[in-house]
Amino acid sequence: MNHSRNTSHSILFLVQAAMIAALYIVLTALAAGFDLASGAIQVRFSEVLTVLPFFTPAAVPGVTIGCLLANILTGSALPDVVFGTLATLLGAIGTYALRKHRFLCTLCPVVSNGIIIPLVLRYAYAVPGALWFLALTVGAGEVICCIIFGGVLISVLLPHKGRLFPASMEEKSA
Repeated sequence: MNHSRNTSHSILFLVQAAMIAALYIVLTALAAGFDLASGAIQVRFSEVLTVLPFFTPAAVPGVTIGCLLANILTGSALPDVVFGTLATLLGAIGTYALRKHRFLCTLCPVVSNGIIIPLVLRYAYAVPGALWFLALTVGAGEVICCIIFGGVLISVLLPHKGRLFPASMEEKSA
């Protein structure tokens, strides 16, 4: 019986991660279609999903794999594929680590992307401007996506948390 529960939990985890990854890719493609997902000033709609580790640990690999595949599919430079994915991973891990702090957890992707992505823009794409300016513009886009839209997403999903993100066995025993 315990094996069946572990298998069900593993399948649920994989399905949630895959759905989040797919959503990330679609939202990135949408933002790219409107030329909002690249350059010094960017609003990548998919970054709103980096708040989902607030609800489920499956969102950490979900947004990470989604970011990796989205960067590859949109033709990003190799340093962007590697370090952009790293920034998303760090933001998602931070969100999960601070999941008990509803508002504070949305800052993690802003910080990780605000530090890493300006370096990617400068050294992978030769985007002109001071690093502090690039950090400011990337950070502004992240504030819009993660803190504002992410905060709204958390508020909308919170009443449905139990149905959308069933607690794992580890979470129930904690």
